Amino acid sequence: MKKLLGVLLAIAMSWPAGATVLKNVEVVGEIQTIASDVRTNNIDVAGARTYNTGTTARVLAGLSADLVEDVTANLLFQYANEWGRDEAAGRSVEAYERNIRLVNANVVLHNLFCAFDLTVGRQFYGDEDSAVMYFGPNHYNAEFNGYARSLDAAKLVYADDFKAFTLIGGRVNASAYHPSLYTTPGMNSFDMYGADLKLNLTNELKAQIYAYDFRDINGDNDAGFYGAKLAADIEAFRASVEYDRNFGGKRLVKEHSKAHGGQGHMLKADLALDMGKVTTRGTFLYANETFFAFGNYTPGLLVGHQLGGNIFDYSNEGVAMFNLGFDFKPFEKWTFALDGYTFQDHRFDHSATLEADLTAKYAHNEYVELFAGIGYAKYTKTNGYLTAYSKDRLGSDNVKGQLGMLIKF
Repeated sequence: MKKLLGVLLAIAMSWPAGATVLKNVEVVGEIQTIASDVRTNNIDVAGARTYNTGTTARVLAGLSADLVEDVTANLLFQYANEWGRDEAAGRSVEAYERNIRLVNANVVLHNLFCAFDLTVGRQFYGDEDSAVMYFGPNHYNAEFNGYARSLDAAKLVYADDFKAFTLIGGRVNASAYHPSLYTTPGMNSFDMYGADLKLNLTNELKAQIYAYDFRDINGDNDAGFYGAKLAADIEAFRASVEYDRNFGGKRLVKEHSKAHGGQGHMLKADLALDMGKVTTRGTFLYANETFFAFGNYTPGLLVGHQLGGNIFDYSNEGVAMFNLGFDFKPFEKWTFALDGYTFQDHRFDHSATLEADLTAKYAHNEYVELFAGIGYAKYTKTNGYLTAYSKDRLGSDNVKGQLGMLIKF
């Protein structure tokens, strides 16, 4: 704490006389607390705990301010904790200081060359519900309510009413994201490059095309994925379909041969129909055993939460998932959801693991939300394979309850 106060004092004393005071200063962040419990089997064949049973909290807090004209600075710190880990009286301030991490530290140049926005530094990236690309905090997930992931990068964006084009390049810390993919000895991070183009074809139809390359992972000089997504929103009907393929090898965009495990690919399709207070929706997800991505899609309260978005490369069996769900909004502040899931390997060669969830959300106001859920997973035998959704790994079915609070400011 003394060091932190010393740095702040040094900045204040060195601030040039007559300098313009920061403008449009905003305090930003969020607080998420989740309590969960699993009353049935919670230990897999390796003796590890599969699901969290306890309460975790994550705090994000920082500042956003305009430094000068068309330049915005963003600073965001994070702290994560599991209830009961500290002594009854707590610890010293210095001890807590060591658990505070810097998750965002960047500047944004607006209207660069009268056309672009350039973000340089540590930042979040991607859409939270993406199955393939997201760096940032996730929500409603008891197993991953810890430190949020970010990347150090430069991101250039051009956007108008018809299109939004993004170029990004930076470095990812391997220990924070997919450490098993990084194969170069003596190194703890890898480079990433990407491009993303979003098009508003009409008011109802949107398209997205993207490609990302990661250097020296998966045993390849270059490995990554490219894909496309088409989404329609026509009055009460919504639909989207997304397809991705991996590449990997000694050069860019080279697909693996069957001798090297074959080519990873993924398909995800979503449908939804709004009928007044009730919304009916469904999802189909397919990924073969060699597909890898950096997504955040976490279906359900059990199987999806356990995998933390890495549902594709968790095992050598891939995944084939069906989901049917209903959202019910009986009152202005209340939303209930009932979901059913089936999980199989990508060959469909065994009976499905089944999951059923009931969740509720209460919007106290536009900043504060309470949520709760209960889920049940009935696992199946999978011919001896230790997949993420097999009785071979977990031994018996699971019942999980979850309560939480999310405050955004």
